[in-house]
Amino acid sequence: MSDTAAIPTDTAEKKIFTLKQVAEHKDRNDLWMIINGKVYDISSFVDEHPGGEEVLLDAGGTEATNAFDDVGHSEDAYGILNDLYVGEVDPSEDVIRKTHTVKTSYEDGESVGDDHGSSSMIFLIVAAAVAAAAFFYLQGQK
Repeated sequence: MSDTAAIPTDTAEKKIFTLKQVAEHKDRNDLWMIINGKVYDISSFVDEHPGGEEVLLDAGGTEATNAFDDVGHSEDAYGILNDLYVGEVDPSEDVIRKTHTVKTSYEDGESVGDDHGSSSMIFLIVAAAVAAAAFFYLQGQK
């Protein structure tokens, strides 16, 4: 690893890294990854990761936004990321840049985990099937 790869450029107090610089940090004791255009040094978290160290080692030095999002991490995971933040990916680099927002209020009748009706629809279909089966069963008893 070259000495210059680990030296970021400060821009408006943010450390900026290229994809090449991040890619050089892929060892267990020097492990970085990119999530949503932000660079994280996850070296200190490898042993604590609930999904095991192999997941992190495989993603080390890479753009890992999709892998991170596919797992459906908790708000606690985002809090841990905040502690591991080291900078941003150079704006000229082509990486996924989404922002994560925490929902702080809910519309009337909406609750945490409300999926806007898909589980309600499944319940109604199952209830209708049970009602139809009961109807035909009782009709056959007459």
